[in-house]
Amino acid sequence: MQFDTKIALVIRSDLEAWQKLNVAAFLTSGIAAAFPECIGEPYQDGSGTPYHALIGQPILIYGTDRAALSRALERALARNVTAAVYTEDMFTTTHDAANREAVRAVARADLNLVGLAVRADRKVVDKILDGLKFHA
Repeated sequence: MQFDTKIALVIRSDLEAWQKLNVAAFLTSGIAAAFPECIGEPYQDGSGTPYHALIGQPILIYGTDRAALSRALERALARNVTAAVYTEDMFTTTHDAANREAVRAVARADLNLVGLAVRADRKVVDKILDGLKFHA
């Protein structure tokens, strides 16, 4: 099935494995919060046990360096696509309000990005992420 939109995460390749997973989880939650229509129906197994609903389309994950993350963010903003961001400073905070303050304290050009997520028209996302490779 082909979707009109594409969801993509871009995560800095030099992070520890636990950091990559943490960043992916947080960024995915940002997409779910911004686009509740992307959430499918709840699941249920053959025994009738209920499970939470999931995002109903594939999420593509790319790996890159800090410079390419910054470039992808600028490309997204130039195309009026709001991104979810995760910065290195957020690894040192302990709650959501502190995360927002860590981002607010730094000008966009100086953000030490470790990940971003976007959801937009497929062709727009392809232009934002042009040249990036899937995470290995």
